[in-house]
Amino acid sequence: MSFHSTAAQLVTVAAEGEQGGNHESLNPFLTGGGALFVLLLLLWITTRFNRDR
Repeated sequence: MSFHSTAAQLVTVAAEGEQGGNHESLNPFLTGGGALFVLLLLLWITTRFNRDR
């Protein structure tokens, strides 16, 4: 067994965990919406502090 195949197998096992990777408490819409909100907030903050005039 090569290093690459061993690493790929370990990553697969770690990603699946005991429940197959789909946790009931994680709502993808809430997670994505929260990430979008944080990124837009950071963009707004960056544009406020990046005024040359």
